Amino acid sequence: MTDKLNHFNERGEAHMVKVSNKASTHRRAVAEGSIYMQDETLQRILDGDNKKGDVLAVARIAGIMASKKTAELIPLCHPLALSHVDIELLPDETTASVLCRAAVETIGNTGVEMEALTAVQITLLTIYDMCKAMDRGMRMSDIRLLNKSGGKSGEWQR
Repeated sequence: MTDKLNHFNERGEAHMVKVSNKASTHRRAVAEGSIYMQDETLQRILDGDNKKGDVLAVARIAGIMASKKTAELIPLCHPLALSHVDIELLPDETTASVLCRAAVETIGNTGVEMEALTAVQITLLTIYDMCKAMDRGMRMSDIRLLNKSGGKSGEWQR
């Protein structure tokens, strides 16, 4: 880890980091986060009782799509050709929540941490959007990077 902010040049101006000198390696990142809701809201998701459709299926697709559009959403992110995106959704009736875990991979010269985090955020936001008519008090929490691998900095584990 470095204490230098690499999205600023020597004049202090924002710029896109040059990655063309970096080695192309297999890069992987896993992020997760949860959305908490009323018991009844989760039960309706599990029962498939939502007028907008299958909440978890739509949210999963939204997360995959979002990971591929990260460079359009986050300034200075590099557009990447992702080789794999997996969105795992784990409902938990004891906490009335859904855990989202996103794993993203590429072979390239920059990491996929932002893509994994974006996938989690948009997956959870889609759940919120599809269920807000039932439960506006839902909250998203604990969105974080779990691990990343590849590149010069190698492995990082929370």
